[in-house]
Amino acid sequence: MDPLALFGLSVAFGFVAWGGVAARYLWPTLRTLPREQALGALLTLHTFRFVGLVFLVPGVVAPDLPAAYARPAAYGDFTAAILALLALAVLRTSFGTAAVWLFNIWGAADLLYAFYNGVIRVELPPGSLGAGFFIPTTIVPLLLITHAMIFRLLLQARRTAPDRSGGRGA
Repeated sequence: MDPLALFGLSVAFGFVAWGGVAARYLWPTLRTLPREQALGALLTLHTFRFVGLVFLVPGVVAPDLPAAYARPAAYGDFTAAILALLALAVLRTSFGTAAVWLFNIWGAADLLYAFYNGVIRVELPPGSLGAGFFIPTTIVPLLLITHAMIFRLLLQARRTAPDRSGGRGA
């Protein structure tokens, strides 16, 4: 089978697998939590985006990995990790929601740009990702799915404490 087709199949299965995990386990739990707590859990996952720096490590990726792909992918992910940490630090302050929006827009755009840059603009040679192959096939689908969850949490109204008056009024 063509290496590019195998790569595409791997990415597609990454989305299917993580989509199932998200629909079955992550979202049902997250939607019951207060918004800041749910956002905190998702932001914590994104603090691991420093792993994208692997695109700059010789021997992990092939020597023919184009710098035009490697540098933006690596530093874009690293920036996303820093923004996730920043958003976590200020999550419960008046800057929290703005910081999460900034992180989420940057982080999602970074992943979409890396896809565009690698597939369309640079046309990565098959095998050039080396051991970094696991990032776009396994990690990126999870990250994009959780970005969608963060957008959903940001766009829905804040949950308030349940009314415990039993409908009796004040």
